Amino acid sequence: MTASSTRRTTAARTRLAAVGSLAVAGALLLTACGDQTDSGGSSTSESSSSGAAPLFSKLPADIQKAGVIKVGTNAEYAPMESVEAGKIVGVDPDIAEALSKQLGVKFTFTSGAFDGLITAVNTGRYDIAMSSITDNKQRQEGLDDKGKKLGEGVDFVDYFTAGTAIYVKKGNPKGIKSIEDLCGQTVAVQRGTTYEEALQAQSKTCTGGGKAALKIESFDNDTEAQTRVKSGGAVAGVNDYPVAVDLARKADGGNSFEVVGEQYEAAPFGIVVDKKNTQLRDALKEAVDAIIKDGSYQKVLEKWGAQSGAIKAAAVNGGK
Repeated sequence: MTASSTRRTTAARTRLAAVGSLAVAGALLLTACGDQTDSGGSSTSESSSSGAAPLFSKLPADIQKAGVIKVGTNAEYAPMESVEAGKIVGVDPDIAEALSKQLGVKFTFTSGAFDGLITAVNTGRYDIAMSSITDNKQRQEGLDDKGKKLGEGVDFVDYFTAGTAIYVKKGNPKGIKSIEDLCGQTVAVQRGTTYEEALQAQSKTCTGGGKAALKIESFDNDTEAQTRVKSGGAVAGVNDYPVAVDLARKADGGNSFEVVGEQYEAAPFGIVVDKKNTQLRDALKEAVDAIIKDGSYQKVLEKWGAQSGAIKAAAVNGGK
């Protein structure tokens, strides 16, 4: 989930990839100065016993001792992560479940504000963040969109790929076909995501071409942005492609939204790890490669209809 910090960038999520300028690490780090407040449910993946897990010895000693990897997420991005019956479910928790069988420790998910996830990893509140977070250079280096250093930056273990999609009210009353059609229109987005940055970049493109700027309405969570589009207060919303497709298919039985055009510029989602924790990062990369090889990764994506985001091999800091 995302957010300038996914989806779905903060998926906010990127949460996910964005059109044009996708770099949003700055806001993630700038707006998330304090500790985040938990919301939604928490979820714990089951793990095989450490003795039977092939990659247990690869983990840092403190995590081996604890038997748990603490995961920060923003569970508002179905099918990637959402809360059902008080439990966090989706692609990311199920991938974590598959990883737990390789690593021999549990993954415990806690949901909070998307734009606080990277800071929460840097401060040690969470061991990792897994929330449809787009991997890009600015987040890796802790920079804002102007290249100013705001934080330590983080490493990413890339495990999925997705682009950004535009969704509109069912029937598309304003006839939106692409991001260029949003000039002069009101657009809803979650604050701190890469899509927010993308819309800001598009607004400059609009005015540079003699058209009216976008009116960008940023909300604390994606649900509020969706409500704004549904009510007609905004002509469109922007989200990660798999999230937008799932929203259009499920919201009010498929009667509230539709996705217009194709997804834009796919980029990798990554598991966020503190730069100092290279041992955990490398263990996670090896585990992602293992679940790709044994087929459990593909089964998770098929379960949630997210096969379009499959990768062939994990990467560290593969985002640009």
